Amino acid sequence: MKKKVTMQDIADQLNISKNSVSQALRGKEGVSEETRERIKRVAEEMGYQYPGARKQKKQGRTGNIGFIASDLTFSFKNFFGEIYLSIEKEVVKRGMNLHIQSINREQQENLILPSFIENKMVDGILILSQISTEYINKVISTGIPTVLVDHHHPNINADAVLTNNRFGAYLAVQHLIELNHRDIAFVGNVAYSPSYEERYEGYLLALREYGIEPKEEFIFKKAEEKEEVILQYIQQLKRQPTAWFCVNDGLGFLVNSCLRQQGIQVPEQASICSYDNGQLSKISTPKTTTVDIDLELYGRRAVELLFWRMENKNEPFQEILLSSKLIKRESTAFAPKQS
Repeated sequence: MKKKVTMQDIADQLNISKNSVSQALRGKEGVSEETRERIKRVAEEMGYQYPGARKQKKQGRTGNIGFIASDLTFSFKNFFGEIYLSIEKEVVKRGMNLHIQSINREQQENLILPSFIENKMVDGILILSQISTEYINKVISTGIPTVLVDHHHPNINADAVLTNNRFGAYLAVQHLIELNHRDIAFVGNVAYSPSYEERYEGYLLALREYGIEPKEEFIFKKAEEKEEVILQYIQQLKRQPTAWFCVNDGLGFLVNSCLRQQGIQVPEQASICSYDNGQLSKISTPKTTTVDIDLELYGRRAVELLFWRMENKNEPFQEILLSSKLIKRESTAFAPKQS
């Protein structure tokens, strides 16, 4: 009978402590990333089986992960679709099945859970973007380990993977300020999601640190992603800002289009920065300076955190904050000189 490989066997093979092996295989801090990868590689070569994997084998089944999001979230295919593909790839790589369901308005309002959650047919749950706090807490009340992706709230006790919206927005506005812009508009619906609220906070932080007083007439906090709404806002301004910061690429695209309709040239007369590095920022004329989010990493870290939570149910909740970077394109230039 083949001897079962233990953590001590792996430790002896690598001439390290058993505790280091345990920390690496359970996803805990305390070992370097290089050592963690080396331990995982040797464990695989030696045929070590994780406790969770042995349990599933004994039960004669593979594990199941639930994946839910609102109908609205699933409609944003360019952004959230990439996160979903990354999640699916990572879950399958770990030998589990992914059960997907969109949540419509009626289900949210009546707190109707998918059958695979209600009947506890999944081992873990990923919730993508915003669903009502009441609905998310109903999911969490089932006791199934749950991780939020691109969403959090003070009244939700769950792990979350997020992007650093404040700092990403700060970098965008800082870029505009360094191009000598002082009249910088903000466009976004901050009530839509915590992400947009945080991007607004990053906008204000950059202005404050550079000693620029925010101008109320240039702050459009209830902006709908509709051409007629953006056009009307631009038309009613008594004077035009020299730069615009938009909370997503869709709004950046609309601002660009509406400014051109008004005879305002981008970037000669007005610069535009947006957020997400989606398709609209790439096809806009000129192409839009934007803040990039690593969507593949987003999905991968969400799955990693969920699998860690499934093995560590009593550990404190975590929020993993992913950094973002500014991509400079043709839509931003030095502020026009005042006559």
